[in-house]
Amino acid sequence: MARPATFWLAAPSRFAALSKPRARLALGMLVLLLLACLTALTVPDPAAVAGGATSQSDQTDLMVYEKIVAGVKGGGDYYTVATDTLRAGGYPLRPFVTVRMPSLALVLAALPAWAPRILLWLLAAYVALIWSMRLAEALPRTLPRLVALFLLAGSLLAFVQADLAPFHEIWAGLLIALSLGLRRPGRWFESAAFGLTAMLIRETALLYALVMLVLAWRDGARREATGWLVAILLFAVALAAHAYAVMGVTGAHDPASPGWSGLLGFGFFVKAISLATALQLLPITAAALLVGLALFGWAAWNDPLGLRVAALLAVYAVLNGVFARSDTFYWGLMVAPVFLAGLAFVPDGLRDLLRPGLDRPRITVTRVAR
Repeated sequence: MARPATFWLAAPSRFAALSKPRARLALGMLVLLLLACLTALTVPDPAAVAGGATSQSDQTDLMVYEKIVAGVKGGGDYYTVATDTLRAGGYPLRPFVTVRMPSLALVLAALPAWAPRILLWLLAAYVALIWSMRLAEALPRTLPRLVALFLLAGSLLAFVQADLAPFHEIWAGLLIALSLGLRRPGRWFESAAFGLTAMLIRETALLYALVMLVLAWRDGARREATGWLVAILLFAVALAAHAYAVMGVTGAHDPASPGWSGLLGFGFFVKAISLATALQLLPITAAALLVGLALFGWAAWNDPLGLRVAALLAVYAVLNGVFARSDTFYWGLMVAPVFLAGLAFVPDGLRDLLRPGLDRPRITVTRVAR
């Protein structure tokens, strides 16, 4: 009896059509990926979390953002308040990107004290709703859908913690996830708009916009590519205005950043993702292997959305591995909101890689009467 074409998915995985040699090569690459993920065991714990979620470094970052919001709420000019607060905390002020763009602080300062947490929960709930619908399209049966929802909840664990509302990566990560979930072939305007909003909150969201631009151009979606290009240009104008404003309140005497060339490797990205999701509750060995399997799962999903998530994760893995320092582990939040949902695609991906090696040639015996 022939085996069904899929295990959980509505359509075969990206690896279903591979020949036996290519399937074996892909399996070998998966093994190498899992081994690379285990290098997270050699990466020291980030200083901000080495003593737990309430360490002094972590609290200091949150307090800085909270003080900036409070200063703006009290009527202060954003750039004066931000640079004075950073100076008082001994933070670098050069180059200009060490000072966050004013978007998030201005919005939070304009809201009543109870509103930011409600807004954060609503945004996280909207992301969960959009992605539950997108995942339901790929997973037609009940059990896989429930598993995917459980994994999605584990990915969003940090994004419903109201105390983290002043963190720019929390909002930018959710907006990137929402932008991805809303994007469909021929429907890109909402996606580009939320992508632009993410960039205005956290500059590193530019990498996401570039991924979307490149893939839209690759697919021949010229209008979508143009839309992403316009979003990037609008962000560039806002960033130039931000740079001008920061340079107006800083000078050569202000401390400079030590730079962003941590060269901590792929293992640091794995650890950052683990800390940004429910994987932080597991031993690091198990968490690292699950990170590798989730990456494999996203690559296995044979869908334009799966390709975009996989490409985004690859780009941010390079960003974290090459440029991040141990105290910027929170960059992992930018791609964490739906990360664990990639595990839902692993069963079909593994099945399609293993099937060519497990299939045996069938011998048919025919009796010939004489």
